[in-house]
Amino acid sequence: MNPPKKPQRAAFFDLDKTLIPGSSLFLLARGLYERDMFRVRDIMQFAFGQAVYRLGGERRRGMDMSRESTLEFVTGRSQAELAEWGREIVEERILPLVYEDIVSVIDGHRDKGELTFLVTAAPIELAGTVAEELGMTGAIGTISEIDSAGYYTGRLVGEVMHGAAKAKAVAEVAAEHGIELGECAAYSDSTNDLPLLESVGFPHAVNPEHELRRMAMSNGWPIHELRTRRRALLVGIPAGLGGAALIGSGIAIGMAVERRRRSSFGTLERALDRVRR
Repeated sequence: MNPPKKPQRAAFFDLDKTLIPGSSLFLLARGLYERDMFRVRDIMQFAFGQAVYRLGGERRRGMDMSRESTLEFVTGRSQAELAEWGREIVEERILPLVYEDIVSVIDGHRDKGELTFLVTAAPIELAGTVAEELGMTGAIGTISEIDSAGYYTGRLVGEVMHGAAKAKAVAEVAAEHGIELGECAAYSDSTNDLPLLESVGFPHAVNPEHELRRMAMSNGWPIHELRTRRRALLVGIPAGLGGAALIGSGIAIGMAVERRRRSSFGTLERALDRVRR
């Protein structure tokens, strides 16, 4: 008689503020701006949408504004072109920020024969590249619609990969791969991911916000503190400033460019340094 087959195990990782400090999407936007693919006005509009999302959490207005600003950012652009630039930006700006301790955790799960997935609200193109570079099994991210010519239409395929949508997508992946979620781990920094964390047998809080820290301590979930090793955020904005700093940074960018008529990102960073001080 054959021994019973062991259930397939997996580990699921959030991206922003779990694998890296800050917003991967803003890092992508910065890289695209440096390649002259976006104007300062686009960056300001995008920053405002992200700020409302960060300040509003899961409230519908915050989610809608974040989604709309992101979709407007790519509408009418070629997927092939953005994918090419995106891979370069991941290598230049995102991978150097990944916490070494989290890489060790990912490697540890993989060494035990477990599958590893990145689960993020970021675009699937970006998420897939990050997951591939980290040697992960795959990625789950937000999918934008692409027309027959290979250009973004400005519409989503399904939902933004956020909150309950993450848990739903993970359940579908688990069914596809024969994964037993009760034997799996999930890592996140935010209560926005509670549906995902509560769907697995081994939730982990990474750099947790206050409410998630409280819940983790109450439930005996492991807490991983990586903040002491954070590097400078995104465009030089300290992590603690949050969404308000994104709004301020967008205004500072616009003022600097209007006043000096320069397009170099060095000028923009100096403007942001003034905001930070």
